[in-house]
Amino acid sequence: MDKRVVVQLVGELRKQYSVIAILKVLEIPRSTYYRWSNGVNEYKNEHEDLIIEICKSTNYRNGHRKIRSILKRKHHIHLNRNTVQKIMQKHHLQCKVKPKRKWKSQGGSEVIAPNILNRDFSASKPNEKWVTDITYLQYGSETLYLSTIIDLFNNEIVAYKLYNHQQIPLVIDTLEAALIKREYPEGVIIHSDQGSVYTSYTFQNYVKENHLIGSMSRRGNCWDNAVIESFHSNLKTEEFQYCKFNSLANLEVVSKIDHYIYHYNEERIQEKLGYLTPKEFGVMAA
Repeated sequence: MDKRVVVQLVGELRKQYSVIAILKVLEIPRSTYYRWSNGVNEYKNEHEDLIIEICKSTNYRNGHRKIRSILKRKHHIHLNRNTVQKIMQKHHLQCKVKPKRKWKSQGGSEVIAPNILNRDFSASKPNEKWVTDITYLQYGSETLYLSTIIDLFNNEIVAYKLYNHQQIPLVIDTLEAALIKREYPEGVIIHSDQGSVYTSYTFQNYVKENHLIGSMSRRGNCWDNAVIESFHSNLKTEEFQYCKFNSLANLEVVSKIDHYIYHYNEERIQEKLGYLTPKEFGVMAA
């Protein structure tokens, strides 16, 4: 509510009601009202009316810098930029801010799933919780993108795909490969970050159609998906430690990824699994 309207209204009603009662109905603090009432009659710059008129005529599209320029160029009035800004703020004449364009992924609508996983990286059985993410690899003749799905029960890499793009087909194909390998389990929590491919309607619809449960990290919080972040970091450190960027052929990168994931699942022991490999732990648990 405009402060001048409030001050005027209180002035008219205070003959019948107390100021406190009026302000209570208007839900305005007394301190705010008295600050407003003291400011209504404050000094008015001689150019305020002109500035108000210029802002109206330009449909409030201009900020104080442009208004100052118009005053100088068209009306030969030289005012300090801060003075123009204060006058515009006083009368709520700030320019309209152009909203930032919200880019949508090629899947159309953006769907943000709740953080169901909530950093609970334990699972009591296979196909209870899967985590997924994409990382980029710059060791080949072009940048390649690795999409991976890990089962948190034994940290096994269930499925992975390596493409030369990070579009929706990459994550759809990875999830489809995992579903085929695990014979289409239902009720699995599939956790990702809020990347555009994961928030796309196409991916989220695929999750729903296959009776999975979508979960997402908080925006910009890598720790919410720490297990797969750690895996991708280990992969680059252990398999590509002595490789310079763009030093390999793409086929060599593919071969190294295949080799490392086989090593990770079949040969690399983990403390979390009682110093067993993911495959060994899965067999023993079965």
